[in-house]
Amino acid sequence: MRAAVVEECGRPPAVRSVPRPLAGAGDVLVSVTCAPITPLDRLCATGVSYFGAPALPYVPGVQGVGLAPDGSRVWFPTSAGMAPGDGSLAEVCAVPSSDLVRLPDGCTDVAAASLGLSAVAAWMALTWRGQLVAGENVVVLGAGGAVGQVALRAARLLGAGTVVGVSRLAREGCIPLDPVSTLAERLRDAIGSADVVIDPVFGEPAAAAASVLAAGGRLVNLGGSADDSAVFSSSLLRGRGISVLGYSNNALSRSERAEALEIIFGYAASGDLSVDHYVAGLDEVGEAWDSTRAGRAVVRVTEVPSAVRVP
Repeated sequence: MRAAVVEECGRPPAVRSVPRPLAGAGDVLVSVTCAPITPLDRLCATGVSYFGAPALPYVPGVQGVGLAPDGSRVWFPTSAGMAPGDGSLAEVCAVPSSDLVRLPDGCTDVAAASLGLSAVAAWMALTWRGQLVAGENVVVLGAGGAVGQVALRAARLLGAGTVVGVSRLAREGCIPLDPVSTLAERLRDAIGSADVVIDPVFGEPAAAAASVLAAGGRLVNLGGSADDSAVFSSSLLRGRGISVLGYSNNALSRSERAEALEIIFGYAASGDLSVDHYVAGLDEVGEAWDSTRAGRAVVRVTEVPSAVRVP
């Protein structure tokens, strides 16, 4: 079968012919239709991530969409790059049957692949960690990325009051990130005070956003793309009773992740949730690996007719 293969850490994968996987106990073979190239995929393939260097060569792809043996369309995760084994950027992938999440009618394979775990992070950061209550005001940092885009839309779906994004790129409903030195002042002008901040960037932007949190406000951190550290005033935290909370998808149980995905895919089917993305073919995976063109790259691995079954 054809697959994208990482042969050297720090270099994009190349398309190769590899053996079809074997299904272990509890696994099913999924005929993959498409898979996103995510920041986690690229991080793992550098060989210097906190997971350690992956065993080479391997097929990357920490999530994908395809057809289960019974013909149902499913989303699935993998541990490619984080643990031994191959991922979703192949024509067939072995997946624990308990990890499959069925796609509803109206949610396309590409839409599900583009949302996936980034959407789970945004949704659960707002609901589970951020404990967003209808009517509360929300600031979303990093609003141009996949997590930020979902967080903006999800906050409105959850009944938030005023929702303001912060993005380096010009986006509707967002204020510019730069200059960071005046970000706190511009946020106050835009929102007054916030009850929840969704923060995938940390650093100075997080400190600026924290300064506009109201009493009892919550800042939920999902990453450190701007900096791995941020400075918060003790008087600010104590005086307003502010909470700084960490979030990781790894903290979710399989059932919690599946429940979030079912909600997300339902909104995708109705046209209420989406992220910027473009579709590339499997032969374009090397070019798409580091691309930021039109948002996230979703690789069309193969066109699988609905009548096809994996033996």
